[in-house]
Amino acid sequence: MAEVKITLKRSVIGRPQDQIATAKALDLTKPNRSVVKTRNEAIDGMLKKIAHLVAVEEL
Repeated sequence: MAEVKITLKRSVIGRPQDQIATAKALDLTKPNRSVVKTRNEAIDGMLKKIAHLVAVEEL
């Protein structure tokens, strides 16, 4: 599986609770924080839910 670098570009303040929980599950707690995850169906679903808040790069 490919790896992706996920960076939180916008704050989760004022967002619906499900989007906040998704960002927290990805360990994105502050803007401009990045994590590297192995791409799978669960990660793809999370990225789809908060696509407007994050930037995704293929590694």
